[in-house]
Amino acid sequence: MRKIQQYVKESIQELKKVTWPTWEELKGSTLVVMLFSVIMGCYIAGLDVGLSWVIDKIMGRG
Repeated sequence: MRKIQQYVKESIQELKKVTWPTWEELKGSTLVVMLFSVIMGCYIAGLDVGLSWVIDKIMGRG
């Protein structure tokens, strides 16, 4: 039980040292992540369509 209490106490002390992002920083980071996700989704979709087309040509289905 003592180790659990020490763990919780140390965790609280460490959390007090954390510098949390401001609301503006958080919004900016969220926007970057969303934009990156959309771009990567489009890239992967394009690869999927392109490679499907290549495979169809190789297999003689298109």
